[in-house]
Amino acid sequence: MSKISLMIADDHSLMRQGLKKILELDNEFIVISEASNGREAINKGIEKCPDVILLDINMPKINGIEALRRLKESGINSKIIILTIHDDREYLEQTIKIGADGYVLKDADSDTLMDAIRDVNNGKTYIQQSLTTLLVKGYKDENEYQQKLKRDSLTKREYDVITLIAEGLNNKEIGERLCISEKTVKNHVSNIFKKIDVTDRIQAAIFAFKNNIKKI
Repeated sequence: MSKISLMIADDHSLMRQGLKKILELDNEFIVISEASNGREAINKGIEKCPDVILLDINMPKINGIEALRRLKESGINSKIIILTIHDDREYLEQTIKIGADGYVLKDADSDTLMDAIRDVNNGKTYIQQSLTTLLVKGYKDENEYQQKLKRDSLTKREYDVITLIAEGLNNKEIGERLCISEKTVKNHVSNIFKKIDVTDRIQAAIFAFKNNIKKI
């Protein structure tokens, strides 16, 4: 099995070295590039195109949020995990809107980070569990009646699909779990988005969390 290639973008050399050492203790990962500022992260990310980029927010020259934006606009296939000290809702929402594939705090344990890398590399979105409540609180509250109308508008199959979206599964994995085609899953996801008035999978997952939609 090929290793998951990584780039670590952080302005602290000790942080980069420490992460590299920890991650490469597991034969599943290999660090192929490092960056000490945002401009370098953009250039090396595009040049090396690692499977996953670990990107800090607070970096010189170009900050991590702008680096994330430019990397996403470049069209590279790399998944990007924000790895930061900030447990602030504004940062979390902003990076998710730009297209971050994951968000992990620097005080997380190594197993959490490795799980995040594996998940985003497999096409899932990863938000550290301790941040879920923070994210949910950031969305505009609707009255309970409106929420119930949206929830009750879902068919049984759509309900099943949204629970698996909340677990972080992609369309292919949802299809395998429910024994339906990936195309059928895409149709269900599109219908769910319309019914609950959201535009992406993160918002759909938040709707599931807020409305206590249980896993199947």
